[in-house]
Amino acid sequence: MIREIKHNDILLAIIIRNQFCEPGIKFVTPDDFSQQLAFMRHPTGKIIEPHVHNPVPREVHFTKEVLFIRKGKLRVDFYTNEQEYVESYILVSGDVILLSEGGHGFEVLEEIEMIEVKQGPYAGEQDKTRFKGNEGEKIIIK
Repeated sequence: MIREIKHNDILLAIIIRNQFCEPGIKFVTPDDFSQQLAFMRHPTGKIIEPHVHNPVPREVHFTKEVLFIRKGKLRVDFYTNEQEYVESYILVSGDVILLSEGGHGFEVLEEIEMIEVKQGPYAGEQDKTRFKGNEGEKIIIK
């Protein structure tokens, strides 16, 4: 239900499938990630005490993105940092993915509605390097 996509011990992404459902709080990201992702499930009546977040200096060197698939079907193609194709996964409604390293591309297989969350501020085209993907080549679906 929680899938880590790795290539040569580099964590490219973490997928939380829509069927995942454990009680409490389950962080799926390593503690040193600049973007943290957790699944939370609490019973009715659970109190989460009011709180504020303290200013803590942090450094972000690479953008990590989280996609929430609200509706539809999306193929995610994973690439190394050297832009070499690794493999692909299909995401469906209710799935969540954190893209942590390497490259990625997408093909919409069914009309999609998704929400993206990433560190800001967004620097536009300075934030990414576009490259020719695996178009027309053999796709490896996992």
